[in-house]
Amino acid sequence: MQVGTFNAMHLGSVAGSLEWARAAAADGYDTVWFPQVMGLDALTALAVVAHAVPEVHLGTAVVPIQGRHPLPLALQALTVAGIAGPDRFTLGLGVTHPSISQEWFGVPYRGIVDVCAEVLAALDGLLGPDRRADLDGEHLTVHATAMIDAPAPSVMLAGLGPRMVALAGSATDGTITWMTGPATLGREITPRLRVAADGAGRPAPRVVVGIPVCVTDDVAGGRERLAGVMARSASMPAYARQMAAEGLDDPVDLVVLGAEDAVAARLGEYVAAGMTELCANVSGNAVERARTTRFLTGAWRDTVRA
Repeated sequence: MQVGTFNAMHLGSVAGSLEWARAAAADGYDTVWFPQVMGLDALTALAVVAHAVPEVHLGTAVVPIQGRHPLPLALQALTVAGIAGPDRFTLGLGVTHPSISQEWFGVPYRGIVDVCAEVLAALDGLLGPDRRADLDGEHLTVHATAMIDAPAPSVMLAGLGPRMVALAGSATDGTITWMTGPATLGREITPRLRVAADGAGRPAPRVVVGIPVCVTDDVAGGRERLAGVMARSASMPAYARQMAAEGLDDPVDLVVLGAEDAVAARLGEYVAAGMTELCANVSGNAVERARTTRFLTGAWRDTVRA
């Protein structure tokens, strides 16, 4: 079980990202995950982190495919992988949400899964042994060779709906989730992912669970502090569907929150549902965040690895 931590979106400078990544590595996290939203370019920042913080694994959670042709995306990913070294960098991709796709990028969301499939097909060639893609698709054309001597990164796809989960299993190393409860993970995501991977002759897929985690004795206060950010996430239709699938009305109920025994029990449900790696958005005040980190990188990780 790899225990990673998610880089909050408020880090708006390379210096701040380096400080955060160094602290996460010193705290004992196995992986640091960077988002791609409206702050730093995640891949550029990770190239710097890969060089300066050599002891930690790196991942994007996630880079939207919108606005990124697979050729420059592959060149970026191979550049990061070359700095990071073998088996150290995961390129996590996604298709974001309709409003973001259409309003930020001007990219229609209809048919986006088909677009994603073509992006992944091109990346498979560009990141593969031949570093070559020849694709004339309905949405993309790629005829190019990536002339970079670097290890191939692991590629993962954020998948929640059935088609995206199947694509993640058949064309990538697994999936990265957010706003997904353990019942939904075990019932709807992990089984489909494994079937798709097996059908494509791929190894058992990785299942990276992104979730807010807060170890605290002040459960009521923790819930109150997290209500706003969780409500904003739940306003996205894809995440609202995840809540409905889990049978929840309040998005704060998705947070892994409470004292150590309660957090361990909740995380145990995710492990039983197929989680292979934790991407913890460590939440709370400074004391709570430190307590959460000590627990996740210490007693809890030791228990799940035993």
